[in-house]
Amino acid sequence: MSIPVTGAVDRAAAGGPMPTQLQDLRNALGMFATGVTIVTAGNLTTNPIGMTANSFSSMSLDPPLVLWGISRSARSFERFQSAPYWTVHVLSVEQEALARRFATQGADKFAGLAITEGFGGVPLLDGCCARFECSAAATHDAGDHVILVGAVERFNRRNVAPLVFRGGKFAIALDSSNGSWQSSGAAERQEHL
Repeated sequence: MSIPVTGAVDRAAAGGPMPTQLQDLRNALGMFATGVTIVTAGNLTTNPIGMTANSFSSMSLDPPLVLWGISRSARSFERFQSAPYWTVHVLSVEQEALARRFATQGADKFAGLAITEGFGGVPLLDGCCARFECSAAATHDAGDHVILVGAVERFNRRNVAPLVFRGGKFAIALDSSNGSWQSSGAAERQEHL
């Protein structure tokens, strides 16, 4: 099957794509649905940082590695890039407001939240589908972003519906076997590596 290519990026004129081409590219990339995460770092008691990200991906099972990308223009870029530990929280459908809160610049994102201390003192959020506590393993330049690779030190998961992002909007994923999300009824599973 052949898919026609539209909106091809022309890098001719100004050494890069034109603004309308960038928007077309962004819209095309937005067709790929992703999970929604909040990444936290710093210390629970002294100036913790956190941000919403959908660039998270698993990378390796042996050794256990994950990655995510941060924009060089992010206010917390330097702190995340130099953090020895960080945690990725995979959000559930009940956490859309939390995703919006951590995507907003300015306000104290942690104010009023029930937070616990995780591996390396990193703040942990509750109610997630999964959580990966990591030690920094590597960084890689990637255009206007930097890819941060983490070695998974601890993780946990719950069988709840994940929050999804597609086309600039939040969405809900359904279990394709019956059109709803099925919980196994098992208690939250905690794994330590």
